[in-house]
Amino acid sequence: MVYFSNGQITIRDMEYADAQAITDAEIEQGWDASVEKYQRRLEDQRMGKAISLVAECLGRPVGYINIYPDSAWGAFGGKGYPEIVDFGVLEKYRKKGIGSALMDAAEEIAAKYADTVYLGVGLHHGYGSAQRMYVKRGYIPDGSGVWYQDKICEPYEDCKNDDDLVLYLSRKL
Repeated sequence: MVYFSNGQITIRDMEYADAQAITDAEIEQGWDASVEKYQRRLEDQRMGKAISLVAECLGRPVGYINIYPDSAWGAFGGKGYPEIVDFGVLEKYRKKGIGSALMDAAEEIAAKYADTVYLGVGLHHGYGSAQRMYVKRGYIPDGSGVWYQDKICEPYEDCKNDDDLVLYLSRKL
């Protein structure tokens, strides 16, 4: 299904061929990437647990986002709210409106399930552009503090500033 198209950018359902194309492009730009991550999302989509989208720019997959309509994870897990998970745009395609188009489509899908959507954002500088985007879109911290490895990181508890250290944000739709 196509969710958005303007002649240059198309947002559509992710397909199995996209998984390898995106993985190869991420490795090319120096990211630690694995096709299994995308295959897992696609399997969740096949089982009706998720909606996995890809962004194409002039026919090439350059970004992705996933929506779990009733997520079991994180600050709002198990409360009937959709979660946006695993959102990315290849570096050389950033600042072209692709991330915004992906987020618009994800939020539109999420709004079919609830009036609130949430997500977890990493805290290291690699997530800086995502952090800014979420704030500009009206996302606010949920108040539970930072999470590490899928649980609240208690005060003075040790954690590592890696991809598992996140702050959960939500937004009314």
